[in-house]
Amino acid sequence: MSTGATVIIGSALITFAIKAAGPVALGGRELPTWFTSVVVLLAPALLAALVATQALADGDQLKVVADTAGVAAGGLVVWRTGSIVACVLVAPAVTAALRAL
Repeated sequence: MSTGATVIIGSALITFAIKAAGPVALGGRELPTWFTSVVVLLAPALLAALVATQALADGDQLKVVADTAGVAAGGLVVWRTGSIVACVLVAPAVTAALRAL
């Protein structure tokens, strides 16, 4: 079996085990309220961490570069207009313009 196939199968098995651990451990019981209130906050925190990493990452260092300005411009457009389409158009345009300088 090739190395790639081994990695894919191993990843699939580990993912299955992680996803099965919750239902097996709980056995159909409801989660406590304090726990679900914390779990609800995990998705926005993860999204913020991913956006910050992508906006500030330049190789193996954190820098404020054209990508950062593009993300900031896109965020500003969404905040002011509420339009995701405008954000998707403005962010790469600002990034490309700054890279062209």
